[in-house]
Amino acid sequence: MATTNDLKNGTVLKIDGQLWTVVEFQHVKPGKGGAFVRTKLKNVVSGKTVDKTFNAGLKVETANVDKRDMQYLYKDGTDYVFMDTSTYDQLHVPQTTVGDASNFLLENQSVLVATHDGSPLYVEMPPSVVLEITYTEPGLQGDRSTGGTKPATLETGHEIQVPLFIEAGTKVKVDTRDSGYLGRVND
Repeated sequence: MATTNDLKNGTVLKIDGQLWTVVEFQHVKPGKGGAFVRTKLKNVVSGKTVDKTFNAGLKVETANVDKRDMQYLYKDGTDYVFMDTSTYDQLHVPQTTVGDASNFLLENQSVLVATHDGSPLYVEMPPSVVLEITYTEPGLQGDRSTGGTKPATLETGHEIQVPLFIEAGTKVKVDTRDSGYLGRVND
């Protein structure tokens, strides 16, 4: 148990049997009346965000969430298999829990896996990853770095938009939050 005065970004709370992460918080002390804490909470499982206000000093239940660096090994049916790099224990994570992170996962890649009481909650990718373009339409003479974009397929099978001058076989840096193209990577 903790009080609302102990809240920080990233703290995981247990409210009505569900886990919520504190995305942002603000302590408010109006001139009249008691102080309170205004928060924005994100549901750990569904990703839904809500605004919630707590009275200052109110006791809230915190959840013990274990975040570990794990290495992605392979896909087994609909599960993704990760290995704890310190204990070599393997963890099966369902496709629904991996979510959009599967668009950027390559074998042997390190990611952060959060668990609560042994069950996986979510997979946290680094902010950007380097992946190879496996297919894109060839660029035409006159295509320059400014201007339009075209679809390109990454080695994971995910499709992103890239500038017209990018060709198949090029390694690119991709933003894992919005699938945005961040630039070419020279080997």
